[in-house]
Amino acid sequence: MKISIIGAGSSYTPELFEKLATVKETLPVKEITLMDTDPKRLETVASFCCRYANYLKMDVKIEATTDLDKALYGSTFINTQIRVGGNEQRIKDEKIPLSMGILGQETTGPGGFMKALRTIPAIMNIGEAMRRNAPDSWMINYTNPTGIIAQAMHDYMPDVKCAALCSGGIQKTWDTANVLGVSPKDIQYDIFGLNHMHYVYNITVKGRPLTQEEFEKAAAQENPALQEISIKLGALLSGYMSYYYNRKGTVEYLQNSPKTRGETVMELEKEIYKDFANPEFEQKPPSLQKRGGGGYSDVAIGVMDAICNNKNTWHVINVPNKGVFKFLPDNAVIETAVIVNAHGIKPIVAEPPPKAAWGLIALAKNYEVLTAEAAVTGCYDTALLALTHHPLVGDYDVAKELLNKMLEANKGMTKIGKIT
Repeated sequence: MKISIIGAGSSYTPELFEKLATVKETLPVKEITLMDTDPKRLETVASFCCRYANYLKMDVKIEATTDLDKALYGSTFINTQIRVGGNEQRIKDEKIPLSMGILGQETTGPGGFMKALRTIPAIMNIGEAMRRNAPDSWMINYTNPTGIIAQAMHDYMPDVKCAALCSGGIQKTWDTANVLGVSPKDIQYDIFGLNHMHYVYNITVKGRPLTQEEFEKAAAQENPALQEISIKLGALLSGYMSYYYNRKGTVEYLQNSPKTRGETVMELEKEIYKDFANPEFEQKPPSLQKRGGGGYSDVAIGVMDAICNNKNTWHVINVPNKGVFKFLPDNAVIETAVIVNAHGIKPIVAEPPPKAAWGLIALAKNYEVLTAEAAVTGCYDTALLALTHHPLVGDYDVAKELLNKMLEANKGMTKIGKIT
């Protein structure tokens, strides 16, 4: 079995090796190809991963290349974790909206919108290469904004098999299991919403519903800004929901912060890559723990294992609605509970979500569909409509000014045509 990692210069790559080493009996990977457009980063990460794989006693051939077709040829699974424009563009995505009093977060706010416009064409280019070199393979996507990317792939490249993942969807299994003192495998639930914008409800432990006391214990683990509304809704919320339910306080906090998250990550990565380049490091360096955002390898390898070995495993993935929630179109990609096996990914019929959630999710989904269309077609007017209908913008004149500023800062990096 061959696995390809596209965007392998990412600091997250060693996590995949770590998890693969624990499942080598069920996922007998013999070849891993690392591909990135940045040769220096690729060389640094590949060199470290070779040392790390040796430390983990992995019997695997590791190759590194900047050639996409070569990387994909003959692969079973293709892990995509790219960042078009790097952290330099991420920082612009964060700062430009904040200068106008709007959240600039890289997946949830207009920053995520801009990232989608840059990233979707690149992901679809990978999809085209999959058609040429590995037509039966699966794209295992962790590139953000993963929900909007999934929408674009399902709308415009439905023949390319794509599992759009995020560890946030199963985070509540870990958190709830921890507070109740049980195994994460004992926790299941219905989940309604979009990536980084979901509601977890109808929670069970060992097959029985949580008591109110248990639910409130679980809610106490939430972002402090969300605990009270979580209890009133009867649902646990994605931590990113504070951007919607506490937007004024969140924007003020970010405007007063000395650095954006992108600036912080850029500084951290200088230390991480310096450690990767140190031949004395054979294990993950301590600096990597500061990066955050971990846990994705558990989900990615779990999905690959379920597909490869027909395991009928419960996961949370971004998939087309297909009638699960009647008030959304069938082709609307949602983040929901699914069963994964060799036949693919099938969403599970869910109980109705909290009524208060319906409108916000429908509005955000409308924005996501328009964003995917704009990224693929390059239509300025569609991009403007998308940003206007973003729940954190909601004003045509503001959206137009913001869009023009962000496009100016991203010249030549999207398909969007002439500003009108």
